[in-house]
Amino acid sequence: MVPISFYLILAAILFSIGVGSFLIKRNIITIFMSIELMLNGVNLSFVAFAAHWHVLAGQVFVFFVMVVAAAEATVGLAIIIAVYRTRETLNVDQVNLLKL
Repeated sequence: MVPISFYLILAAILFSIGVGSFLIKRNIITIFMSIELMLNGVNLSFVAFAAHWHVLAGQVFVFFVMVVAAAEATVGLAIIIAVYRTRETLNVDQVNLLKL
């Protein structure tokens, strides 16, 4: 049996990589993937605690987070495509929607 600390360390690594790439990268798609990576790190910790304490509520919560993340990915990618079509760039520094 794998100890819960291994899962929590992996979740912390995933979340840290997501935060680091969110702060460093300037591409909208990379930032979007970083947010998804942070969500997956949190979901892994929820699943680890739910399995450790034998509570189904944590796994149900992870299911709802995954459903919301799928909807967010759909809407987010649609927005990214719309921004690319109007601005012809995905660089966050060059995309300014308040200016024409």
